[in-house]
Amino acid sequence: MTTSTRKGRAVDPERIYDLLLGARTASEATLHFRDGRILRGALVFNQFKGTGRLINVDEEISVDFGVDEIRDLKF
Repeated sequence: MTTSTRKGRAVDPERIYDLLLGARTASEATLHFRDGRILRGALVFNQFKGTGRLINVDEEISVDFGVDEIRDLKF
């Protein structure tokens, strides 16, 4: 599959990794998952394992994720 045949806005995993590293200091982040979920909350990211957790205290949600599950990230 070439880049031009991908559906939607596919983001390079390295770019997602860099965004996650930058978002660690943000008070809130919005994660767009590949499965269509969009969640907002505080972000904890382990750069060595490539995993993280999104925590939304107001909605009482805590979601673990891997870098490969993320489509896009806003903060």
